[in-house]
Amino acid sequence: MCELSLPAIQVNYKKFQDFYTNRFNRTREKYTAENFDDIMENEQLNGFVCGSDTIFCIDEFDFDDGYYANYPCMKNGYSVAYAASFGDSHFKEADYDILNQRIKNFKAIGLREQEMVPYIRKHTDVAVQRVLDPTLLLPVKVYDEKLTVPRLIKDKYILYYSRRYNPKMESYVEKMAQEHHWKIVEISLRAVNAKKHQMFYEAGVEEFLSLVKNAEFVITNSYHGMIFSIQYKRPFAIFSREQCDTKNKELLQLLGLYDRLNSYDRDLVEVPIDYDKVHSIIESEREESLEFLKKEIEGFSN
Repeated sequence: MCELSLPAIQVNYKKFQDFYTNRFNRTREKYTAENFDDIMENEQLNGFVCGSDTIFCIDEFDFDDGYYANYPCMKNGYSVAYAASFGDSHFKEADYDILNQRIKNFKAIGLREQEMVPYIRKHTDVAVQRVLDPTLLLPVKVYDEKLTVPRLIKDKYILYYSRRYNPKMESYVEKMAQEHHWKIVEISLRAVNAKKHQMFYEAGVEEFLSLVKNAEFVITNSYHGMIFSIQYKRPFAIFSREQCDTKNKELLQLLGLYDRLNSYDRDLVEVPIDYDKVHSIIESEREESLEFLKKEIEGFSN
């Protein structure tokens, strides 16, 4: 385990690249905007599934036409979206006409958040449904079967995972750790290592899952930090990032866990989570989401 520094970031990047290279089925060639329309013939594809995450957020710095299936081969072929999100986009009036046209590139759209479902139903004839994030489509036992997830930290610890620095959240972490005599293990990206925190930014996919799975408590402002805490039935608290909060709030509301949000003055260790009830909801939602995805994919052969 190395401390957060440029070498640690490089280790983290390499682990994720290796995971992607070894576990994903990739195209034979690399495609950019210049040659993307060759992909159907070169790769013998039947269609496209776009997603997930904030591919519909026009404010993203790396926005690509493919996110809205807007390349000719996608518009003229068969394209669907699964667990796509608008994030916390703020569309200007002129953007809506463009948005309405781009949405029509899809035969069906699964949205990760409910917020924009009524809008799409009002302005298009495209089939749309709120669906689960892909990380919730698999029960946690599948992650454990497919990935080696050994315990990495011998001592009891609280896992701190921050996607945006929040001094109040960090104070809460340190207060909880002191009161419960837990080590602080942190996988946040920060310029300076925090005193008495065991930094673990170089964690790859398997290590990330292990750190969540074996934590006594998880404190985060990350959507997927929250999701895997729920998957592994860990007690957790989630805090605001001052943006990108819609997805967190909607999932918490859906699962009856809204009391885990922004709990600055409460010790949530003393507030148990009824994970039998939570996972019963997830299983029902998973079944509906998989059925929607199955119907989307069946369209490839029509």
